Amino acid sequence: MLFAAIEAGGTKFVCAIGNEKGEVLEKESYPTTTPEETMAKVIEFFKDKEFVAMGVGSFGPIDPDKKSQTYGSITSTPKVGWSNYNIIKELNKHFNVPKAFDTDVNGAALGELTWGTAKGLQSCLYITVGTGIGAGAVVENNLVHGLLHPEMGHIFVRRHKEDTYEGKCPFHKDCLEGLAAGPAIEARWGVKGHEIPSDHQGWDFEAYYLAQALVNYILILSPQKIIMGGGVMQQKHIFPKIREYVVELLNGYVQKNEILKNIDEYIVYPELGQSAGTCGAIALAMKALQ
Repeated sequence: MLFAAIEAGGTKFVCAIGNEKGEVLEKESYPTTTPEETMAKVIEFFKDKEFVAMGVGSFGPIDPDKKSQTYGSITSTPKVGWSNYNIIKELNKHFNVPKAFDTDVNGAALGELTWGTAKGLQSCLYITVGTGIGAGAVVENNLVHGLLHPEMGHIFVRRHKEDTYEGKCPFHKDCLEGLAAGPAIEARWGVKGHEIPSDHQGWDFEAYYLAQALVNYILILSPQKIIMGGGVMQQKHIFPKIREYVVELLNGYVQKNEILKNIDEYIVYPELGQSAGTCGAIALAMKALQ
């Protein structure tokens, strides 16, 4: 059984055909330019292919509420041209199959729970740290939605005592994304993250902010696994420092072996690697068919 998958990112759109095993059989990517130009390429990719359902994991904020008049839309994004653009409405003009629409990080969380490092569990949290910061969650095998959807990249964290950078977020300045996403790292230090030495002070700032976020997520959602992906997290030397700060900040409050003894297996890099978002969109398509 074949499924159509769209990983709609702020930098690029990944279009793929996959199966129920999470195997990506065919894939192309296109730069995210204008909605008209980008979606024309998406439609061209899928137009002659056979599939039973389609999953879209999109950058946000989005409207995932099927009862809403703006369901299927990207909403208040700072991405030029994409604010209030309805992806699902455009896809419905061309493809008459069941569709699922969610955030890219909710999709990635579902993908990791279905085929990745959280397989066999009932809950997990997936956070991506790259151009922006976003996180998705599955709780008791259900994707988390509510008034909107999780926007965990914009929570507020305590400042590192030695950090004087004002913050990059256009909405909040020094929220988590404003202090710890890739553009904030580059603006603070004048170079991209992958150019910064592993023993640089900047990585202590980064670990401190991300660990605070994880502590909040642990206390609120109690995920059975935390998966950290995205471009910044490819600097894997940061993982031990994040884990160390999480243990320090929790200070023994959560008495679980996952935290106290096995944190190396609790806070991890995605097993699906760079394909987590694409596989997540396949998982969303499977959910749409169900």
